[in-house]
Amino acid sequence: MSTTGPAGLGIGWRPEIAGFVAELPGLRFVEAVAEALPAGGPLPDGLAALRGRGVTVVPHGVRLSLGGAEPVDPARVAHLARVAALVDAPLVSEHIAFVRAGGLEAGHLLPLPRTRAAVAAVAANVRRVRAELPVPIALEPIAALFDWPDDELDEADFLTEILAATDAYLLLDVANVYANARNRGTDPLALLDRLPLDRVAYAHVAGGAEQAGRYHDTHTDPVPAAVLELVGALCARRRPPALLLERDGHYPPAAELRAELDALAAASGFPAVT
Repeated sequence: MSTTGPAGLGIGWRPEIAGFVAELPGLRFVEAVAEALPAGGPLPDGLAALRGRGVTVVPHGVRLSLGGAEPVDPARVAHLARVAALVDAPLVSEHIAFVRAGGLEAGHLLPLPRTRAAVAAVAANVRRVRAELPVPIALEPIAALFDWPDDELDEADFLTEILAATDAYLLLDVANVYANARNRGTDPLALLDRLPLDRVAYAHVAGGAEQAGRYHDTHTDPVPAAVLELVGALCARRRPPALLLERDGHYPPAAELRAELDALAAASGFPAVT
């Protein structure tokens, strides 16, 4: 399975760091939260400028609720499709999670029970989304602080069955792999060895912190050394086409962000973008 998606090292585009991102000379792609972009345009100035210089933009959805028992909201799907066309995206991404049930919005990405019924629900919703999208979709497993008691599958089998049922790409979040393994007391390398790494369209990396004995994928802390080591382990097995740094708050000085990007380049073997 091949993709013409993003390549190299990228960063999540946020208005708060738009000036910093604009000054990265080697930047080849960014990811933008789809729901934060206007479907009819115009794009925010900083994002439009990046598109003008040939930087790839990947819309990243956070509210489709692909894992919900209810069908995805057609209006949300239509918005994602229009945003993908607006930025001329090579693909879009969303989460293997649910965010609403019974008409109530959780405001968070919630984990699914790892059951075959959940696989079927995700597959049905992905089919509905793909019917409206002008481009392929990559699915991202989330960091989960708990597992459901009726799980039938382990993480590797659950993800592999979803990918087989949807023919979607995988957005592999290395920080989520680390967080889940640490909180479950499992080996993150064992998961990497069982995932279909040839289906990875791109990968995420983000920071986190331990709170009350649990590791939280915060996106507001620096990327820990252990996650950088896991990036290296992933790339030694099969380097993804692209790797993206996520930061969603508590933005550090520009020098610290550059250092994080340089550390990711060193761990992955991608050219530096700074």
